Amino acid sequence: MTSIHDAGQPQGADPSEQGAHVAPDGSEQDQEARAVTEAALFEAFGGVRGMVETTVPGLVFVAIYTVDHDIKTSAIASLALSVVMGVARLARKDTLKHAFGGVFGVAFGAVFAMISGNAKNFYLPGMLYTLGLALAYIITAAARVPLLGLILGPIFKENLSWRKRNPGRLRAYTKASWAWGLILLAKSAILFPLYWWGNATQLGWVKVALGIPPFLLSVYLTWIFLVKAPPPIDVIAEMEEAERAEKAERAEKERQAGSLSG
Repeated sequence: MTSIHDAGQPQGADPSEQGAHVAPDGSEQDQEARAVTEAALFEAFGGVRGMVETTVPGLVFVAIYTVDHDIKTSAIASLALSVVMGVARLARKDTLKHAFGGVFGVAFGAVFAMISGNAKNFYLPGMLYTLGLALAYIITAAARVPLLGLILGPIFKENLSWRKRNPGRLRAYTKASWAWGLILLAKSAILFPLYWWGNATQLGWVKVALGIPPFLLSVYLTWIFLVKAPPPIDVIAEMEEAERAEKAERAEKERQAGSLSG
């Protein structure tokens, strides 16, 4: 089975151009479909590098704070590291979303912790974001408009065609959105009691430990659901084909009109 990995994945690759999925029987098309789904997930979520960049600033904060209990030093160090990683991504010509998406969260947490004088508040913005995202996944899945389909549909060039024209994709996106929502909700159920009743170092180390594993599990389950789903309907290709047909029909009418007038 093909595993999800970061090595060899070209930046800016268009996953929808790599192939379409058929039954998972080990055929060349099946392997191609797995690669398509893998590429789409890495484009949407930033790959292994994105996971590391999301986790490391928090690790730096809690490591420094554990040693000297200085909120300002810990916050500035984590923010500086986040900025450096964002600039490095920009130098690699990654998207702005992947380059600076985490910088603003770290900056907000750093400023909030320094202003409040409470080191636990460094983690509060990220915790609230995780809880909000969990609820968004669950609510949209229950409403049969799964958030994951809204995120990945444009990447697969299927846009919203999965809602009415591809029920198998709708089921897959719904299952994946439920998985993301429940996993993130479980993570929040662990972190918020620590925020309320634990100390900053306990919260920090547990949050670091819960950074990558839930994300990997969510991505893996999404990958499993999508590779077993029907292929996406490329609505962009359909529109381009319709436009070409319309132009050809118009040219034929003009040719016929020219013949009659001649």
